[in-house]
Formats: sequence, structure tokens, C-alpha cells
Amino acid sequence: MGEHATDAERWWPHLSIESKHAILDDPEAALPDGVRREIAELGGDAPERLAPADVQFIRTQIEAVD
Repeated sequence: MGEHATDAERWWPHLSIESKHAILDDPEAALPDGVRREIAELGGDAPERLAPADVQFIRTQIEAVD
């Protein structure tokens, strides 16, 4: 489990607000275990860190997340 693209466009829209906040706090940091579990439950691959392509996609999707 390293850093590789995870098809964030599939799981990002369905991720919980809490997990989105956890990622947005530091998108290049290691993903918390709970976030990784949620991504896996949504059918995505959940590596320890997001690939630059996933981080870039997520940054294009940022909207007010409360």
C-alpha cells in the first residue's frame, strides 16, 4: 500500500463530511484508518496516501464542507 491513484472521482462525492474534512486538513498526509475504511467500503482502493492525481481532483471539487 503506497501512493497510487484511487479513482477519487468515484468515492469523493459519497464520502462523509467528517472524512472529507480529514482529507482536506492535509491532502498529502497519510490517510487516517477510518477514512481508508470508508473509501474501501465505497469500492475504492485506499492506500496510505493519496496520489497527486487524486489530490488534484479533490482540490477541484472543494466546496463549502461543513
